[in-house]
Order: sequence, then structure tokens, then C-alpha cells
Amino acid sequence: MAARAPNEGTDEAPAARDRDPEGRARNARPRDGLGRPLPYGTPGVARQPEGVERSPREALTEAQDLLDRGLPFHAHEVLEDAWKMSPEPERQLWRGLAQLAVGLTHAARGNTKGGAALLLRGAGAIAPYADTVPYDIDVPGLADWARDLADRLDGPVAAAGNAPRLCTAKGPQAAD
Repeated sequence: MAARAPNEGTDEAPAARDRDPEGRARNARPRDGLGRPLPYGTPGVARQPEGVERSPREALTEAQDLLDRGLPFHAHEVLEDAWKMSPEPERQLWRGLAQLAVGLTHAARGNTKGGAALLLRGAGAIAPYADTVPYDIDVPGLADWARDLADRLDGPVAAAGNAPRLCTAKGPQAAD
């Protein structure tokens, strides 16, 4: 039997889609700290604004703060903005960092298979940057962290308790 579309065969009007100010479809449901949708009207965790231009140092500092607070989904949003706005030679680095954050998100949600896959994909994406140490990002340490966490996933993990350090002890440094 074929699945019916919502409201098909009824007199109900189709549900209106949530839209952002530019008219793009955007789910406006509140989210929990791991980015999972909550019922409308439920208090949630404020989302990170999208499309924010940050310097690499600002992006790393903000993402680290979010990771430390157990909000890897939100850190992923910050790192995704950096990925989309970075120059071509750095795109894979920022994409990999975003994948690490969303891998931790899935691990914290209990999605061990998806979490491990994203952690390993992120580790592979950042690996080519190990010799250059851009912005004092601890590429070797992050890759080791991702592989270790992926290997030991067998259920949900505490996001804050398993958050990585993005940068070496020196912290993020402006490249310019």
C-alpha cells in the first residue's frame, strides 16, 4: 500500500511550512541542547545564528565555548559558517572540524554508528593540515580524539565530558 501524503483524502488544509525572513523553508520548532526538535511551545536552547562572519579566532573560541558547555550541535553551526566562508585552501579543514562537532552530537544522542562515521570522516578531512597547524588547531590531537571516541562508542556519551580541545595550549591565533 502506498503511503499517503499528509492531509491527503481529507478536507484539512495542508500545514503551513515555517519560513525564514528570506522565505526559505526553515523549521522553527525549539531545539534541545543537542539540536533535536522539541514540541512547539516548549522552551528550548537558543540556536546559533546562521551566516555569521567570524574571524578564524572568533569561530574557534566560540565553538570551543559551546563544546565545553555540552552544545556540540551549536558548535557545529559555528564551524559550518566558518567552512562556508573560508578561502578554498582551508575549506576542508573547517568542514572536518564541523564534522567532528556533529559526530560528537550524534554520539551524545546515542547514534553510535552515525557518530563514529562522522568522527572518522572529520579526522580524515583535517589530517592533511597536520603539518601546517593553522590557527594553532591541534590537528593531530583532534584526529586522535576522534578515532578514540569512535572506537569506544557503545551508547550515548556526555557531550561536555567528551568535548575535544580544538587548539593547542597557545590557543587560536589569527593567521593574518
